[in-house]
Amino acid sequence: MYLIDTDIIVFSLKQNEAVQARFKEEESVPKAISVITYGELLYGARVSQQHEKNLAIIRRLPDIFSVIGIGIPVIEAFAELKRSLEEKGQGLDDMDLLIAATALSLNYKLVTNNERHFSRIKGLEIENWKS
Repeated sequence: MYLIDTDIIVFSLKQNEAVQARFKEEESVPKAISVITYGELLYGARVSQQHEKNLAIIRRLPDIFSVIGIGIPVIEAFAELKRSLEEKGQGLDDMDLLIAATALSLNYKLVTNNERHFSRIKGLEIENWKS
């Protein structure tokens, strides 16, 4: 199962050929997004120049992807990730940590173009569909 990160959704919406090809290749594999990704996309739509059009597009995503909420297992994984990374002096943005914690707690592969940040997280499987 795949957890799709915010940047990959944006690339897909912007018609990135590599990302769209991977979505087609992996069509039969279940995919989800974090509620954090959904929130980031809603924010981006609200501050865009074509906010009504973009909000309508984003609001259709729950029809395409399961939206994974933040429950106790995700928060427990988040807390441990944050502690571990800060201990190493490698802190990450809390939103990214919540997305990573979601993938880890459910044993999903995270699909992201942000390999530099997420590669610091031990045990997190990452795929980059843009490159």
